[in-house]
Amino acid sequence: MTGPTNSGKSYTALNALANAESGLALAPLRLLAHEFRESLLSRGVPASLATGEERIDFPGARHLAATVEMCPFHNPVDVALIDEAQMLMDPDRGAAWTAAIMGVPARHLYILGAPDCIPLIRRIAELCDDPLDEITLERKSPLRAASAPVRLRDLEAGDALIAFSRREVLDLRAELLTLGKRVAVVYGALSPEVRRAEAARFNNGEAEILVATDAIGMGLNLSIKRVVFSALRKYDGKQTRDLTAQEIKQIGGRAGRYGHHENGIVAVLGEAGTPAHIRKMLAAPPEPITELRPLVQPDSDIVRAVAEEIETDSLYGVLVRIKRAVLRADDPNYRLADMDQAFEIASALEGVEGLGLTQRWVYAMCPIDERDNGISRLVGWASDHAAGRRVPPPGTGRLVQPSQAGREELERAEKRHKRLVAWRWLSLRFADAYTDRQTAEENTTALNDWIEAVLRQQSRERKHQKRAAPGQRPGGKRTFSKRQPERDSRSPHEGRAPKDPKTMRKRRPGRG
Repeated sequence: MTGPTNSGKSYTALNALANAESGLALAPLRLLAHEFRESLLSRGVPASLATGEERIDFPGARHLAATVEMCPFHNPVDVALIDEAQMLMDPDRGAAWTAAIMGVPARHLYILGAPDCIPLIRRIAELCDDPLDEITLERKSPLRAASAPVRLRDLEAGDALIAFSRREVLDLRAELLTLGKRVAVVYGALSPEVRRAEAARFNNGEAEILVATDAIGMGLNLSIKRVVFSALRKYDGKQTRDLTAQEIKQIGGRAGRYGHHENGIVAVLGEAGTPAHIRKMLAAPPEPITELRPLVQPDSDIVRAVAEEIETDSLYGVLVRIKRAVLRADDPNYRLADMDQAFEIASALEGVEGLGLTQRWVYAMCPIDERDNGISRLVGWASDHAAGRRVPPPGTGRLVQPSQAGREELERAEKRHKRLVAWRWLSLRFADAYTDRQTAEENTTALNDWIEAVLRQQSRERKHQKRAAPGQRPGGKRTFSKRQPERDSRSPHEGRAPKDPKTMRKRRPGRG
């Protein structure tokens, strides 16, 4: 089922899911998994939750909301929903969508996504020899480009201003505060809890304007009247490039929420682009997909099978074998996903004795921040685990009064929160070593509350400071920081790849 943002795809599929005797809703983000569960509960359907770092078990529930990587491949259901299928093309996470679409044990499967993903869905159905019904929905409220560029001072209540880095979001927030605007922010480094709180401030009018990264493109029910791009270029982890038509449609489509605003308007700040370019992108047809081989990656069963075949207990050696011989670059049906971080972790764990192959594979899949010494910290945890020592959860560090917190304190708190995400993820897999989950939950809550309090601050000092030059903080201090792509605190690649280690292909059970 394809269609643009605000076409009712999720609503239609959730109704079918709620009417089924058993069901599964798979989301790209922990935040959206929570929203799917709440949607089922609001329809009177008991539902549990499973994400990389948390579980909520509802006694007797036959429905589950989960992140895509947590797809339960051995729990048959009547109906399954997989959202944001255009993620199949994502080099980091696309393999999880391939595994879920090919392997989810459902009689009926609803695959939701932008029209761009249709050719790849067709190819997967062909590989599985499964029937496919294509349903296309139209947007419920009109979406149009603004007639003129927008100035920052002219932003109005209900506007969402889009930037493409955490630094830009906070800079724009500061500028809007000096203009007397009430502002909420959403960006990838924020936890789902804080993002939801900021979204609530915007939706209930406590904040007039939302400043956000493209993290708003998936999940979050936001009552946005107008989306305004502050830039039409982004750093994607490898290069700074122009936004694609699909990205502009996906983000811009958040404007004009059905039932709240009759029209959705997409605009751009005057110095960043022109309304004519926005109009052209909104009218552009789906971009052709030149690579129709779905992305896959190994799971623990394949890792063990390859290890037995080459008679090794080296995870790094197994991954090298998979990359070079099991799924070669010229394979006609599948592509191996980007596994650079898994390779780095596997290499770093070579010197840790006392962990089995499967345990090291779990560590290689752990969500860490490499920019925060994540690999060395993970190896330290793994060493304690291997030695039979308990691994204490990360602390919150010193939290100053929110009114005294600057950008550096905020960034430190966000990094500590990511460390807790990784620890909690491991605690669900190695409960004997990562035992103090209660303290981890308390520290997570404390950091969430503190970050939310900081973001609520309406700094009076900002109103008396002049707008700093690009690359400067107020006061003239230069700052230099490489722009990084937004990454959500999500569960990592746990999606199970097709089973045969020679072809890495598994057929999904037939659906009626």
